[in-house]
Amino acid sequence: MNYEIIKELEKEQLKAEAPKFNVGDTVRVANRIKEGNRERIQIFEGTVMKIQGGGARTTFTVRKESSGIGVEKTWPLHSPNVEGVTVVREGKVRRAKLNYLRGLSGKKARVKAKNAR
Repeated sequence: MNYEIIKELEKEQLKAEAPKFNVGDTVRVANRIKEGNRERIQIFEGTVMKIQGGGARTTFTVRKESSGIGVEKTWPLHSPNVEGVTVVREGKVRRAKLNYLRGLSGKKARVKAKNAR
């Protein structure tokens, strides 16, 4: 009974057009940042490591390397702070979660492109 009420409330919070991407894709996430009374959009580009949850609770984690240090950020997919997600490159992976990338750096941390042979 309560489950149905929660489902109805979550339906209202879903984005009309949720971005389509998969684990292993290289994406550019446009994130809205509020600093004091100003707002700006910051771009974060990296590889999608995992997508988890369902419905309004769906989150995705993106990892990039900045100055030799791995940086990961997790966003709710249906958050109003996520302006948009654009796929730069589709990756070919055989895992649902790419946790093994955390131990790799440089060229070894790359994911093969989907259309490459």
